[in-house]
Amino acid sequence: MQNIKYALAGVAALVSLLAAPAQAQEVKVGDLVITQAWSRATPTGAKVAGGYLTIENKGAAPDRLASGSSEVAGKFEIHEMAMNNGVMSMRPLDKGLSIEPGKTVKLAPGGYHLMLMDLKAPLKQGDKVPLTLEFEKAGKVVLSLDVQGVGAQAPAGAGHSGGQHDMKK
Repeated sequence: MQNIKYALAGVAALVSLLAAPAQAQEVKVGDLVITQAWSRATPTGAKVAGGYLTIENKGAAPDRLASGSSEVAGKFEIHEMAMNNGVMSMRPLDKGLSIEPGKTVKLAPGGYHLMLMDLKAPLKQGDKVPLTLEFEKAGKVVLSLDVQGVGAQAPAGAGHSGGQHDMKK
């Protein structure tokens, strides 16, 4: 009887682990910490997808997200969406995205984001999309974007902040 209790306790523990929401990975490169890397599922035939993540600079010097790549896309760009005279515009950041020391930069829908263009296949909910980011000082880092549903506004388990360039002091 005692063995059955232990077996049931073990099964219950395993079920609770499997039922828990997946924790977003945390990736460190140099003084930078990258969290909440995600994207949205794309419809069949779509040629572009956005990538979103949070970068915290824990160092004393600025760094810059200079470029990146992904095996699922022919082209990678860093973009900014902004309101100009009541019109939403999107433009590539040719000089990259600065991450000041002690600050956090959030790439999210409606603000800074990554553009994966010339997609080789649709992104499907539940996929993990490999991505390489290159920083001016910290160098290259490999991580994965967790693909959420088509209309997702935030990574799984996170609340929608609505922030575009959330700066922490």
